[in-house]
Amino acid sequence: MKGFVSSRLHPFANLLLLVVLLLLAICVAGFVMAVCSNLFFGVGLLQIGNVTSMPDTYPNGWAVSMLTQGVFLFVGFGGAALALPLLTGYSWADYFTPRRPVTLGWLLLAASIIILSVPFMSGLIDWNAHAHFPGFLQGLEKDAREMEDRAQVLTKFLTQFTSFGRFVVGLLVIAVVPAIAEELIFRGVVQRNLVQWTNSRHVGVWLAAAIFSTIHFQFFGFVPRFVLGLVLGYLYEWSGNILVPMAAHFTQNGFQVILLYMQQRGQLTAAALDPDSNQALPWGWQLLSFIATSALLWQLYHQTRRPVADPYPTQLRTLSGGGIATRTGLAPPATGRTITHDGVDVTKL
Repeated sequence: MKGFVSSRLHPFANLLLLVVLLLLAICVAGFVMAVCSNLFFGVGLLQIGNVTSMPDTYPNGWAVSMLTQGVFLFVGFGGAALALPLLTGYSWADYFTPRRPVTLGWLLLAASIIILSVPFMSGLIDWNAHAHFPGFLQGLEKDAREMEDRAQVLTKFLTQFTSFGRFVVGLLVIAVVPAIAEELIFRGVVQRNLVQWTNSRHVGVWLAAAIFSTIHFQFFGFVPRFVLGLVLGYLYEWSGNILVPMAAHFTQNGFQVILLYMQQRGQLTAAALDPDSNQALPWGWQLLSFIATSALLWQLYHQTRRPVADPYPTQLRTLSGGGIATRTGLAPPATGRTITHDGVDVTKL
């Protein structure tokens, strides 16, 4: 597949290209938002900002806000991430799932890790929510808390699921769309290029997680989101398939949406599962959660390091410069190999 630019661009150049594509995709998303909101709800381009900032004061405020958020993420983030491989001559499958297909078991394990980590993450959420800036940054801390309080009020309004239809829309916009769009861009593109640029899987994963958490602009939720980014990043590195962190990301957001809906319908009474609470669960639960989550992650890591033999016999092909097969033959029995998501043999590393 031939692209418009070289497939051998330096990773830094790829990231710069991604920024350009993001700006273009966000412009397209803005146009789509304006057309759809005007067509379906009679809200023009100049009104969208007011409606989404104060949706509770407009008749169609909830619907317009959900529409704009979903379009912004799916078209803006997802569109930019999908455009970059095509411009550089890759197919989506080769770029985002280069190592291996995954079984349903991988997806279920990824979801299980998220569920098991809930008690431990509650401790991080509680600690980060009560963190303080240094004394000389008290003014900045006050502004940051006020901004997050306003965002919390808006989020609380948007997650009032007064009907099953609203719940379905909320699940789509809050869980499905971010799981697809954010994983494509942060793990599929940003992390991939950071790993190649730094020549280190760990540095690439940690930097991508930091960017993932920072771009949400929530200081008092930075640490738990950073840890989530690490889990998602390593799931992608180990599995070599973008569907795995997507499944985990969907579980993270979808679980909260489902709990909120159950709570609002009176079907959830356990205080420990209150999705609106920032209080930490009992330390014993947190400890068990940390041990169980770590054990499952460790098991997945060792599963990916386990050698996988090629099928025998394997046909070898020698390609000419034009990609034409000039010689074929049978390979000898292959030894076990472990391949990174970039196609690098790391068995002996």
